[in-house]
Amino acid sequence: MVQNIQKFINTHADASLKQLPTSIKGAGIGLRSLHYQYIITHKPQVNWFEVISDNYFGDGGLPLYHLEKIRQDYPINLHGVGMSLGSTDPLNQDYLTRLKKLAARIEPDWVSDHLSWISINGHYLNDLIPLIYTEEVMDNVASRILQVQEFLGRPILIENPSPYLTFTDSTMTEWEFISRLVHKTDCYLLLDINNVYVNAINSGFDPLNYLDSIPATRVKEIHLAGYEEKENYLLDTHGYPVHPPVWQLYQAALTRFGAVPTLIEWDTDIPSFEVLMTEANKAEQFLEKVS
Repeated sequence: MVQNIQKFINTHADASLKQLPTSIKGAGIGLRSLHYQYIITHKPQVNWFEVISDNYFGDGGLPLYHLEKIRQDYPINLHGVGMSLGSTDPLNQDYLTRLKKLAARIEPDWVSDHLSWISINGHYLNDLIPLIYTEEVMDNVASRILQVQEFLGRPILIENPSPYLTFTDSTMTEWEFISRLVHKTDCYLLLDINNVYVNAINSGFDPLNYLDSIPATRVKEIHLAGYEEKENYLLDTHGYPVHPPVWQLYQAALTRFGAVPTLIEWDTDIPSFEVLMTEANKAEQFLEKVS
């Protein structure tokens, strides 16, 4: 894979000019409650943070207090898990209203969510369920994205999933579906490199073909995380440092998409903030090479 990545890098060496401008730059870190006090006290040199927006929908309380305190010193973006963009249920108006209120309060550069669904017939599942990639599903998801964007008054970013399965009824690949969807809705893409790698290994496709098929000007953020090696597959756990092959694929992605703002995600077995800083600094070194 390393030789293929180097060939990919050489082919796309001038792609850094294609990235859209944004006030968010460099490597950021996913903000988790374990580190609130450390950040407020020490004010570490971090470019930006991202939070799970669903955790801050209350009208008050300590989470929102800490978020607003940290927002005074750092840019913060909102990343959600509850839009359920792939569901056939009506959009959750209460959810979107709370999200819009939070966005007005925090003033993020962008708001994002996942290309998946979590609800059906009013029942909510504690997981992000993958989609079947067909024209009918695309029309449904596109309609929902357009409604969300109109309500929020801004374009959103959608994140590529980590599905662990493929459907025989799908009529196109994931990257074809995403590429057409972002053009159809004028939304943007949050490209999770770890998800691309995990899916490539589990499903047997070439991750470089995936990167090459994504419209470069639509990639506005990148996520990096760690996976767990199971007996017959890789599991996207967000509980480990970024693995070497994901760093290699990330380098290839930067040559294709430019110095895209990049987030380090770590959601299980969360380490000290210094460990997260080490990971963010690694990403920063790669970003500086294409800036």
